[in-house]
Amino acid sequence: MLPVRYLDHNATSALRPEARAAMDHVLIAHGNPSSIHRAGRAARGALEAARTEVAGLVGARPEQVIFTSGGTEANALALWGAVQGAAAAGAPVGALYLSAIEHDSVFRTAAAIAQRNTGIRLVSVPVTQDGVVDLDALGELLNEVSRPALVAVMAANNETGVIQPVTDVIALVHGAGGFCLVDAVQARGRIAADFAVSGTDYLTLSAHKLGGPQGTGALVVRDGVPLAPQITGGSQERNRRAGTENVAGIAGFGAAAKACRQDDSSAALRDAFEFGLRQRFPDVIIFGESTPRLANTSNFAIPGIAAESAIIALDLDGVMVSSGAACSSGKVKPSHVLQAMGVPAELARSALRVSLGWNSTLTDVEAALASLEKLSARIRARMAA
Repeated sequence: MLPVRYLDHNATSALRPEARAAMDHVLIAHGNPSSIHRAGRAARGALEAARTEVAGLVGARPEQVIFTSGGTEANALALWGAVQGAAAAGAPVGALYLSAIEHDSVFRTAAAIAQRNTGIRLVSVPVTQDGVVDLDALGELLNEVSRPALVAVMAANNETGVIQPVTDVIALVHGAGGFCLVDAVQARGRIAADFAVSGTDYLTLSAHKLGGPQGTGALVVRDGVPLAPQITGGSQERNRRAGTENVAGIAGFGAAAKACRQDDSSAALRDAFEFGLRQRFPDVIIFGESTPRLANTSNFAIPGIAAESAIIALDLDGVMVSSGAACSSGKVKPSHVLQAMGVPAELARSALRVSLGWNSTLTDVEAALASLEKLSARIRARMAA
């Protein structure tokens, strides 16, 4: 059997041993964190210890952290919760401004909100050719606001790794009297940031991008901003998200949050991969390379090699890469991120993403390069024949 070379950590990262150990401990101990007996108190202790670690990862206070089932639910809770909470407070949101490169969970939730609330406009904020939110365009759009706006911008893009000017965006939004949702699912654990200092209103996280378990995430909420609960029926999470908490998953989340602050070896591997790409494929195009990117992410296109063919060929060699967002899984389709950057459709169809993680090695990188080179040689031979 071929060794597995997993290079798709932006889709989901391998479970860290620290996270597995924390989960095993809770699963053996059991106990409902809402119970007041010894087992319940132990579960509550594990839950709150994890909350402290997750809060520490982003520079927030533990009580600002709401645990959810993942990043998608956290984004939905932030958007629906802000809109409904603002309306209940007598200051309804007038528009949802979404950067053109946001995650599908943000786009689809915002569309559902706008469909149900006809008084809310849905506005796309353009990005530059490097994939960075256009601050001038955002400023002009916010000048048109008559009611508070809710602006969504990701801290770093899941496909290209391009880091967004979040602090500048927040300053513009707050200057216009609005609120800002920052999708930090890909960023936290890979770039440093301080929730309190940045002034972020709503920030979302996902455990399995950090080496924690799937099915666990968090919404971090600034004091004083509107938030209406979307799941009711219990007092869990300070009445902000009902239902018995996934204690084992949350314990793993906390352990991963602690561990990911202690390592960042991806930059050297990403640079080695891109150096090897340029050596083997002089015509390779690396998207967003002229602007700051996550150290673990490389989104590139080799003209003449279709993404779908490459993914299949590399998989047969034991190398796992992606063509973009995992939430578009099941098929390879054009990237809305590259489209927003103005990348021609034919070139976008060749786009591949290599994303490294806590257990990636130089051997993984070399295997991916060798597999791409082998595929290119087959294509050239077929064309020559």
